[in-house]
Amino acid sequence: MHFFLVPFFCSVLIIQYFSIFGTLFSNKIILKTNLDKLQVVIQIYSSYNRRAERRMRMKKSQIVMSEGSIWKNMLLFTMPIFIGQLFQQFYNTADSLIVGNYLGSKALAAVSSSGNLIFLMVGFFNGMSLGAGVVISKLFGAKDERRMKQMIYTTIALSFLIGIVLTILGRWLSPLLLVWMQTPSDVMEQSNLYFSIYFLGSLGLILYNFLSGIMRAVGDSTTPLYFLILSSLLNIALDLFFILVWKMGVDGAAWATILAQFVSAFLLLIWMQKKGASYSIELKKIRFYPGCLKEILVYGLPTGVQNSIISFANVIVQSNINAFGAMAMAGCGAYSKLEGFAFLPIMSFNMALSTFVSQNIGANQLSRCKKGANFGILCSMLSAEIVGLLFMLFARELIGLFDSNKEVIEFGAQRAWCNCGFYFLLAYSHAAAAILRGYGKPMVPMYVMLLFWCVLRVSFLMVTGYLFHDIQFVYWVYPLTWASSSIVFYFYLKQRIFALM
Repeated sequence: MHFFLVPFFCSVLIIQYFSIFGTLFSNKIILKTNLDKLQVVIQIYSSYNRRAERRMRMKKSQIVMSEGSIWKNMLLFTMPIFIGQLFQQFYNTADSLIVGNYLGSKALAAVSSSGNLIFLMVGFFNGMSLGAGVVISKLFGAKDERRMKQMIYTTIALSFLIGIVLTILGRWLSPLLLVWMQTPSDVMEQSNLYFSIYFLGSLGLILYNFLSGIMRAVGDSTTPLYFLILSSLLNIALDLFFILVWKMGVDGAAWATILAQFVSAFLLLIWMQKKGASYSIELKKIRFYPGCLKEILVYGLPTGVQNSIISFANVIVQSNINAFGAMAMAGCGAYSKLEGFAFLPIMSFNMALSTFVSQNIGANQLSRCKKGANFGILCSMLSAEIVGLLFMLFARELIGLFDSNKEVIEFGAQRAWCNCGFYFLLAYSHAAAAILRGYGKPMVPMYVMLLFWCVLRVSFLMVTGYLFHDIQFVYWVYPLTWASSSIVFYFYLKQRIFALM
């Protein structure tokens, strides 16, 4: 009997064994499935956490001007712009230093006198960028993100269009303008070569200015700084390589500039596609959105016309300087490169003032707007005047860095002694114009600049040039027109703007 029970117990044990084994195998599958699910959750969380950290880093670079300390926000916003402008001025100056020391006085005259003509061609379109920045700042202050994104995409689309148009216009018009400016025949060939190459890079220049303007409009002045530093260092390196290694002339300086501009614009466009910041974009959404272009034009056209007015008058001034020969061109061109350093605090605080006023108007913070405007004006005037006084003291030594020719140094130093002591007036006029743009009155600075910086400046030069033919009158036209516009701006701001805040 016991013999027959053995198979029964064995079968029970076998069944139990397979049951236990099946349970363990099933539990292993369940455990593996749960572990896989847990791993997916961890990966999703890690990815989200990385994106969140990146968003936090990008948002930390943005400054909301309608909140917090006025002076602290404005200085934090201004300093990266100032540093970026400083690097840009360094590489502009490096162009002239390298050209002047290795290619001679005539090549220096061709390159260093180019600023006024370039600003004439580019200034109008950069005014459009400033107008777009004002609109974007207001929408950012009002927290209207959907409309702000549409405005950003429209602004980028506009920059591509403008870049193409400027390339065509620059190549076509620059030879005619050089003749009209009375460029001396011994400088004409090199000037024409420089400009014919320079305007091939118009798209890179315009695109960078528009993209960095968008970022500043939403409070990020730090990120454009990094790309501008990269562009500046690349430009200097290419200058040295093309001129010293490849033995190129002014065409090497032009190629160095446009290649550096394209690199910075391309990298900035890639950066703006990163997620997390207010200005993040998708390339497929870049187009003109209904109503956006009209709004940009309302603010941008007056500013563009204002820039064109200033640059047109400066071209007239340059043509008067050209009449005194290549040495006068080289000396005043070297001075212009140094004057650019005085413009650094002026332009930096201008951008800060325009953004500050626009954001606070959008947030309906009028009393805060007035306090910030007064602080920005004071900082701009003081910093510009300090730089001006330093230039007056060391004028000969600084001009001598560009060219050792005594005649060139004398022309540049004389202009510095006439102009540098009045930089505080230049700073006030630009600051007032920036405040009015941010406030929504871009027509006012346009009219003031048209009257004083164009009509008065050109009329003064025509009369004094006919009666005296003395370059000193060309130098003194700037302080005269700076003072005239500053007086008008002072009373307008006091009675029409600040009285309402």
